[in-house]
Amino acid sequence: MIYRKATTDDLPEISQLFSKAVEKMISEGILQWDEIYPTMEDFSGDVGKNQAFVGVDEAGGKICVYYVLNQEFDEEYNHAKWNYNTSKFYIVHRLCVHPDFQHQGIATKTIRQIETQALKDGMEELRLDVYSLNPYSLKLYDRAGYMKTGEANWRKGLFYLMEKHL
Repeated sequence: MIYRKATTDDLPEISQLFSKAVEKMISEGILQWDEIYPTMEDFSGDVGKNQAFVGVDEAGGKICVYYVLNQEFDEEYNHAKWNYNTSKFYIVHRLCVHPDFQHQGIATKTIRQIETQALKDGMEELRLDVYSLNPYSLKLYDRAGYMKTGEANWRKGLFYLMEKHL
């Protein structure tokens, strides 16, 4: 797997990755994402701000995973009980593995990549929100050592706010 910044040329493949992932999630009863969010506008904005990353399969050159790192967050993040009072954090957004590459350890490998990347950038902490009814994401972040610090209720329901000190 090769991780790199996403480019505008990647946008059609990123959109396809999410379409396939949303379709699979819905079939499994995970109603976290839909046609309203995330959209091509979100991905284009991520790329335009230079905050989007992809993991590319070395053998076939296909994008396997997408994620965003920045310090942007919704108001609900201000209500969490963050354990570390630091301004040196990234927030992980829209981490998504293409269904063709799921259950191969790519999400775990990507979390490690994100943590390494954050440390190289001088960050001390990672924060994120996870849909409370997504058992795969809950398991991923729990195994990776992320701790729940609060909750947020958004359009799709309850999300847990989580952090990890690096």
